[in-house]
Amino acid sequence: MHPEASGFGAESEGPSSSDAPRPGEALLADLLANTTELLSFYDRDFCLTHYATKLKGVYGGAVVPGAAVWEIYPGFLDARYRDEFLRVFRGGSPASIDLPRSSGEAPRSAFVFATSNGVGIIESRGRDGRSVVEEQEHVILLHQATHDALTGLQNRRRFGERLQQAMAALGGSKPKAALLQIDLDDFKAVNDTLGHGAGDTLLQLAAGRIRDALQDGESAYRYAGDEFAVIQLGKEQPAEAERLAGSLVDAFKKPFVINGIPVFVGSSIGIAFGPEHGTDGEQLMKAADIALYAAKTDGRGCARTFNRSMLLLLEQRENLRRSLRTALERGELYLEYQPLIRPPSSVMGFEALLRWRHPEVGTIPPNVFIPIAEADGLMDEIGRWVLEEACRQALTWPSSLTVAVNLSPAQFLSGSLTDTVAQIIDAVGIEADRLELEITETVLLEKTIDNIDTLNTLNVLGIRISLDDFGTYYSSLSYLKNFPFDTLKIDRYFIADLETDLKSQTIVRSIMTLAHGLGINVTAEGVETSAQAWWLIKENCDCLQGNFLGKPLGAEAIGDFIRRSPLRVVRAMEESNRAL
Repeated sequence: MHPEASGFGAESEGPSSSDAPRPGEALLADLLANTTELLSFYDRDFCLTHYATKLKGVYGGAVVPGAAVWEIYPGFLDARYRDEFLRVFRGGSPASIDLPRSSGEAPRSAFVFATSNGVGIIESRGRDGRSVVEEQEHVILLHQATHDALTGLQNRRRFGERLQQAMAALGGSKPKAALLQIDLDDFKAVNDTLGHGAGDTLLQLAAGRIRDALQDGESAYRYAGDEFAVIQLGKEQPAEAERLAGSLVDAFKKPFVINGIPVFVGSSIGIAFGPEHGTDGEQLMKAADIALYAAKTDGRGCARTFNRSMLLLLEQRENLRRSLRTALERGELYLEYQPLIRPPSSVMGFEALLRWRHPEVGTIPPNVFIPIAEADGLMDEIGRWVLEEACRQALTWPSSLTVAVNLSPAQFLSGSLTDTVAQIIDAVGIEADRLELEITETVLLEKTIDNIDTLNTLNVLGIRISLDDFGTYYSSLSYLKNFPFDTLKIDRYFIADLETDLKSQTIVRSIMTLAHGLGINVTAEGVETSAQAWWLIKENCDCLQGNFLGKPLGAEAIGDFIRRSPLRVVRAMEESNRAL
C-alpha cells in the first residue's frame, strides 16, 4: 500500500529529503548497540535512519537504513493508529500506541516520541510498564543532552566526548584520526539581510549537506553558531580527509533555496590529524582552527591542512596585532598620496593611502594590517587620524586640488561617522568640497535607512562620495539609484587587460556610459601602461589613477610633482599616441 493512500507523505513540505536535517550520524551509538530495547529513529520522510541492534534481530531484512516506518510497523497504516502517530510526528506530546497482534501473541505497544528531525519509537512486548517508561525517559533525555535541537547533529558536548575518546585510542605516529573544522562563509550576511528565521533554515540545510557527504567512520557535529566539525576514524590519511573536504566544499557551491530565494554560502575547512598534529583533543582542535583560519585567509570556499608554517604565520599575526595597538602613538603610521589625473594632463587631486612602517619588520602592506585593525576595533581611531592628517596636508596644496580618503566598513557602520567628519572639517578649516570619501560596496549590502541617511548627510555637507572598486562584489545598480555618488572607480581588474580583451573593453565602456548618463564621474584605477591610458582617454574617462601616471608619493614630494606633472603627462600621452 502506498503511504500517501493512508495519509502519510503529507509532511513533505519544505526542504527535500536530501537537504532535510536528520539525526546525527552517530545518533546514540552506544545505546543502540547495547540496549535491550527495540529502539528506532525515523526522519521527516518516515524513513529509518538509526536502530538498535536488537530490532534487526527481531524484524530481520525489513530493518535497513531508508526503510519506511510502515514496512516495520504496518499497523501505522491503519487509520486507528495512524492519526495518533501523525499527531506525535507533527510535534505533539509522546504517546503509547497499542499495536495489532495475532491471536495468542503477547501485547505489543509502541512508545512514539518526537525528535528534532522526525520520531523515535520504542517497542515493548509484554513488559512491565514502569521499566518501559524509565527506558523511554532515558532515551529522550540522552538524545536531548547530546544533540543539537535545530540541526539534529550531535552537539558540542558530544563532540568533546567523542574527540577525547578518539584521541585516547590512538597509538603510534601515523595519522589515524582526522578532524575537519567547517565554517560557513558569509553566513552573517544571510542573517542580516533575510532574517534569523532564514539563518536557522540555512543551518538545517547545511547540516543536511554535511550529513549526506559522510561515509562509515565519519560523524558530524554542530560545534557552535555556523561552525561544524567532522571526526573521521579508521581511514587512510591524509587522502580520505582531503577527499571528504573536497566533497564538502563542492556540496556548498550549489545554492540553498530559502523561501524561494537562492542563497550562496560556501564552506571553509581546516584539517588536522592525530596524533601528528596533536595528542589530545585540545591540541588537535587548535591545529584545525589554525588551518581553518588559513583557508579563510586564502580566499574562503576551500580546505587547508595544518602545517607548522601556519602556526608561525599565526604567531607573527598576533605579534602584529599587539604592535598595531601602539603604532599610531609611536608615529609608525604615515600617509602616501597617489595622483588623480584629469586627461589629458592636469592633476585634480590625490588619494591618501595608509602605510605602516614597523620598526623591526619594515613596511607592512595595508591588506595585512587593516583587517587586523578592523577586527580589533581600532579603525575608528586610526581612520580619524587618517582623515585629519590628509585634510591638513591638502591645505598645503593649491586650493583646486582634492584629497580622497578611504573609509573602512567599520568606520562607516560605527554610527558616528558624520559627526567625526564634520568636526575634522571644522577643526582643520578645509573646504568640504575638497574632500572625497571612498567607500566599497560591502558597506552597502543592506540598504538601510542609516546607510542612506549617512551618505545623504555627508552629501549635504558638500563632501564628495566615491564608490570604490566598482565592478567587483555585487555591483548592484540599485546602489546608483538609491545613494548619492559623485564618482565610480572602476576596479583595476578590468583595466589590467584593457588593451587586448574585448570583454573588458565592453564592460568598462558600459560602466562609463551608465555613470555619465546618471551624472556621475568615472575614475579608472590601476592604469599601468600608456595604451591603457590612451584607450580610456579616447572613451572619455574623467580621471585616471595608476603608476603609469604617478606612483604614491610622500608628502614632501607632492609640491615638485604638481609643478612637473603636466609636462610629464603630456609627454607620456604623446609617446602613447605614437605607439598606437
